[in-house]
Amino acid sequence: MTIRPVAARRPVLVAGASLRDVPAPDWNALVEPDEPFLEHAFLLALETSGSVGSARGWTPHFVLAYDHDGNRDGDARRLVGAVPLYLKTDSYGEFIFDWSWANAALRGGIPYYPKLVAAVPFTPASGRRLLLAPGVDAAAVRGALIEGVARAADDTGASSVHFLFCTEDEKNALAAAAYHPRLSMQFHWTNRAPAPYESFDDYLGDFRSENRKQVRKERARAAGHGLDLRTVAGSDLTIAEWASLRTLYLANVVKHDGTAYLTARFFDIIRETFAHRLVATLASRGGGGDVVAGTVNFEKGRHLYGRYWGCLEENADLHFELCYYRLIERAIERGYTRFEAGAQGEHKLKRGLLPAFTHSAHWIRRPGLSRAIAGFVADEAAAVTDRARAYSAHSPFRSGRAEAI
Repeated sequence: MTIRPVAARRPVLVAGASLRDVPAPDWNALVEPDEPFLEHAFLLALETSGSVGSARGWTPHFVLAYDHDGNRDGDARRLVGAVPLYLKTDSYGEFIFDWSWANAALRGGIPYYPKLVAAVPFTPASGRRLLLAPGVDAAAVRGALIEGVARAADDTGASSVHFLFCTEDEKNALAAAAYHPRLSMQFHWTNRAPAPYESFDDYLGDFRSENRKQVRKERARAAGHGLDLRTVAGSDLTIAEWASLRTLYLANVVKHDGTAYLTARFFDIIRETFAHRLVATLASRGGGGDVVAGTVNFEKGRHLYGRYWGCLEENADLHFELCYYRLIERAIERGYTRFEAGAQGEHKLKRGLLPAFTHSAHWIRRPGLSRAIAGFVADEAAAVTDRARAYSAHSPFRSGRAEAI
C-alpha cells in the first residue's frame, strides 16, 4: 500500500488498499441509501470468502481519499471518498463485455491484461463508483479519486481502466478525463409515479388486455404445481434454506456451463453479516419442505435487485413467478421505486420490465487501440438507443405509461 499526497487542500490518497483496511462505519458513510452491493459487509464477504482475490482474477486495489479534518497535527483523518477498484487478469464476471477489445489487442501484439476495473464483482447493478462522503467538495474529491485511479494504473502497469455500471453523471465526469463513455441496456421495473401501485392487480391494470391475461395464466400455472411458494427475508431463512440457496446457485452454474464465482464460505458470511439485505423467493415440495427452486435477491432503501436463480426440477412458468412476479409484488407492497432484475433477458419486457440505459466509462492506454474503441462505443451507443426504442414500442403497457428510458 502507498500513501501519496496530492495538491494542497486536496485529499490524501491511499492506493492499493483492501476493504480490510477500512472500518465499516467509515466506508458505509460513503454509500448511497439504495445501494446494498457497495456496503462494507457485502464487499468484505467477497474478500474474506475467497470469492475475489489474486487467485480469482479480482485483486482488491481500492483508492481511498482522506481529509485531515483541519487538525493541526494532521494525524486524525476522515475518509471522504473511495473507488472500489480491482486489478483484473481476465474479463470474467463483469457483464460489460470487452472480450473483443482484448482479442483486438492480442492480434495487434498489445498486452490487454492486467487492467483495472471499478465495479462490484459479478454484479451487474448500477450504482456509484466514485464514492463521496456527504458534505464534501464533490468536484475536488471526485477529481482526486480520478487522479488516484490514474496513478494506480501507472503503478500496476494496467493497460486500461473500466468504470462499470456507474451513474450517468459519473460517466460524464470521466469522459472529461479522457474516458470513453459507453452505453448499454438492461430491463428494469419502475413503480408508477406520482401515484405508486397499490397492489399487483393495480399494476396489471396498466397492462393491455392480452398481456394482462398472459401474466395471470403464467401465475396460475406456477401455482398449479403443488409447490409451496414463499417470499422470505434472509433473516427468516432456516439454516437448511440457506444451504439450499448455495445448492440452487451451483445448479444454475452447471446448467449454463458457467463459473461458480461465489464460494460456499461467501454464503456463510452473508448469512452472518448481511442477511437483513437478502430476500429469497422459494418453491418447496413435500412435507419436509425441500426447496426445489428459488432466487437470491438484495434490497435496500427504495430498490430491489434480483441476482441468482436456480432450480432442481423444471416447472412451467415457475421462473417467471419467482424471478419477477413475486419480486414486483414485494416492491409494490414496500413502496420501492425500482427493481433491477439483472443483465440481459428480453423476455422480461412482457412482464413489465422496460428498457433502461446503463453506463460505463473506459480509459485505454495505447492511443491506437483507444481510437478504435472510441469509434466502436459511438456506433454501439447508436445501436443500443435504437434497440431500446424498438423494445419500448412493444411494452405490455397501455399508452400513457411512462417508459423507463
